[in-house]
Amino acid sequence: MRTPRGFTLIEVLIAMAITAFVSVLSYQALSTALTGIESVRAESERLHEINRAFNVLSRDIRQMTNRPVRDEFGQLASAVLGGPLARDPLRLTRAGWHNSTGAPRSTLQRVAYRLEDDRLLRLSYPVLDRTTAIEPTETVLVDRVEGFEVRFLPTIKSLEVDRNQTIDRRFWQENWISEVGFTDKIMEPPAALEVRLSLEDWGELERLYVMPAFQ
Repeated sequence: MRTPRGFTLIEVLIAMAITAFVSVLSYQALSTALTGIESVRAESERLHEINRAFNVLSRDIRQMTNRPVRDEFGQLASAVLGGPLARDPLRLTRAGWHNSTGAPRSTLQRVAYRLEDDRLLRLSYPVLDRTTAIEPTETVLVDRVEGFEVRFLPTIKSLEVDRNQTIDRRFWQENWISEVGFTDKIMEPPAALEVRLSLEDWGELERLYVMPAFQ
């Protein structure tokens, strides 16, 4: 009878090499899958952040009310202000400020949008007619922002669209502020707003809002 013999050194080395090769392939496949999952999760969270920012902005604009305010310098400010020449790209008075605690305050609120350190901030004031002692509450809506612009349409009659459904922006204004020397002059709200948000990763996003009609 023959005596059974074990594996040779070469056979053992080949088996080890095959096992190592399979392990490397399995690790690479697992690493790729995990990276893909993390990438999808990050993009999903980013999309949620962007949608949340636009939801807050849309809510404020659609609840805008024509109520001028006194700013911290005692000057009368229109219900809607904005543009590069204004203090902030957009300031407005909105209705529907929920009062769950029943505090003795108005349901109207003054809010502003500002770009600071590549972040879009929403500033909300506790009172409409304020003093220099009143500080706003700042909320970061979205980060990695490269630009935030608002354009204003004076009247619906100024709105022109060509046959390709492209908006003619020649009549849109970059600034919605009183003329120099007429700081207390009240301006009526614009008919529409166009908001452009430029993001580092998503590029330029646009939203068009028709303002509420006022009597």
